[in-house]
Amino acid sequence: MPTINWAFLLVLLFLQVCNGFYLPGSYMHTYSNREPIFAKVNSLTSIETELPYSYYSLPYCTPLGGVKKSAKNLGELLMGDQIDNSPYRFRMNLNETIFLCIMNPLSEHEVKLLKQRTRDLYQVNMILDNLPVMRYAKQNGVTIQWTGFPVGYTPANSNDDYIINHLKFTVLVHEYVGSGVEIIGTGEEGMGVILESDNKKAAGYEIVGFEVVPCSVKHDPEVMTKLHMYDNITTVKCPSKLDKSQIIREQERISFTYEVEFVKSSTRWPSRWDAYLKMEGARVHWFSILNSLMVIVFLVGIVFVIFLRTVRRDLTRYEELDKEAQAQMNEELSGWKLVVGDVFREPDHSKLLCVMVGDGVQITRMAVVTIVFAAFGFMSPASRGMLLTRMIFLYLFLGIAAGYVAVRMWRTIKGTSEGWRSVSWSVACFFPGIVFVILTVLNFILWGSKSTGAIPISLYFVLLSLWFCISVPLTLLGGFFGTQAEAIQYPVRTNQIPREIPARKYPSWLLVLGAGTLPFGTLFIELFFILSSIWLGRFYYVFGFLLIVLLLLVVVCAKVSVVLTYMHLCVEDWRWWWKAFFASGSVALYVFLYSINYLVFDLQSLSGPVSVVLYLGYSLIMAVAIMLSTGTIGFLMSFNFVHYLFSSEKID
Repeated sequence: MPTINWAFLLVLLFLQVCNGFYLPGSYMHTYSNREPIFAKVNSLTSIETELPYSYYSLPYCTPLGGVKKSAKNLGELLMGDQIDNSPYRFRMNLNETIFLCIMNPLSEHEVKLLKQRTRDLYQVNMILDNLPVMRYAKQNGVTIQWTGFPVGYTPANSNDDYIINHLKFTVLVHEYVGSGVEIIGTGEEGMGVILESDNKKAAGYEIVGFEVVPCSVKHDPEVMTKLHMYDNITTVKCPSKLDKSQIIREQERISFTYEVEFVKSSTRWPSRWDAYLKMEGARVHWFSILNSLMVIVFLVGIVFVIFLRTVRRDLTRYEELDKEAQAQMNEELSGWKLVVGDVFREPDHSKLLCVMVGDGVQITRMAVVTIVFAAFGFMSPASRGMLLTRMIFLYLFLGIAAGYVAVRMWRTIKGTSEGWRSVSWSVACFFPGIVFVILTVLNFILWGSKSTGAIPISLYFVLLSLWFCISVPLTLLGGFFGTQAEAIQYPVRTNQIPREIPARKYPSWLLVLGAGTLPFGTLFIELFFILSSIWLGRFYYVFGFLLIVLLLLVVVCAKVSVVLTYMHLCVEDWRWWWKAFFASGSVALYVFLYSINYLVFDLQSLSGPVSVVLYLGYSLIMAVAIMLSTGTIGFLMSFNFVHYLFSSEKID
């Protein structure tokens, strides 16, 4: 049956009457004329504080049936999203101007809160048919695209603040006339196939765009108190003078109104997210990434060629010496062959090394699988929180790989399986423990700020339950499989007495730290766009580029670590284990320093110690994950290289 299903899908894909599209978001929904559509509201957000707050924490109109929270996934909860229903009602293809409500006189607390949110540049994030509201603003003659609209604004050279209380919505719709378009999808984040074969579909309208022009309008309270919610009113013009705008001050009664205009669009439903995914500087992004890739590929190629020639020359010279003068070889020989009796000597803190390698394998595989699926279109900006949710579950289930690698490495170093349970438990607790401690500290800060970004206590128990019920058992199971797997046999014996390491002019750790600059060169441009998407509220969609950068980063980390390991062996330094790990893992140091640079020069609007601590805390988690991942890649490649190198040489 699976073979038949795949064959059927392939036939559909190649039929002339068939067109394929990526469908980001939920299934297409069509609306009939005058059918009511209600908008939803997400948390209030600000690039100045990075502290999300509930929409209804401010004095806004509430729905007639009360506030109801939408269902959330794990990722939305962790990101601080709080999607609620709203009173904003639209009726398909009916242009109208609506009165919403008039609030009670503002209290001192409400005035203080509105002023604070206004001056912190908080944005209202509204959603219609799973599309965020978009607005356009002109700065220096350039049209800039934003999602959401401000809570209010403060005119230049003024101490007064004005609230946005009138919204002019434009809903772009595409007429769906039943032309035989049928969608076969895999869910709200999946792929879709659009068939032009069935002419019996019902007609309707698809929502393909959602735009807003925010205004501040001072309404007459006496007139507004006589109206009821959803009463029609005359068209409202956005005032150009401040005396006709709604000021924020005590005892003011604020009236909220809105108008909606439906405009037909040629944009089809599968392409409706294109407008949101147009990033500023897209051309610079493309050329910068391509330039970086070309430079790094060139450097890696040079290192690879030089390395191969050097190793082959050494092997050839040593082979000739073995044939000509075995006795003289031992007196004149220098370099990596002299450490043959120490190269596989147990490193310091070997258990910690095994644990970090195991966690690194888990993080790396999670990242690769996630980015591959995202690059092939299985992750969508319309599916809020699903990317983070899937990453968490991938990490939990990949605990089996972490336990296996860590315990097998432990057996290889120790020569016995004794203590494998302790290693497995440490693998299961090491990285999650670091993340848990940092998140707990940050969560106390968020709780103190009453932000929706704070993780609820119930979610803490959910995460702990998932970790204890999924990750821990799978890690222990992977560790058990590691004890059953064949141990890696060293090609040479280790001497009982360690060989003395010759003194060097410069500390070897300087070279190790400097090695992280090359992997960082492959990453820093893409890192800028990733940080911008996280902290500036932009959509990140170039997962194809990210996949290429990830693959290139793996190659560079492997080559850099191998070259550094070979250089240490050539100067008779047999303590290569940790240096191989940190040769590539040191890129995390540069990532963290770059994050600080981004905070100082690109997030200048970020204000307050709370926001800075949050930023540095999340950056530290990212840096630790990158260190474990890149360090593991470099270490495993170096281990295989050393094993191959000493297996290729004839040793007496």
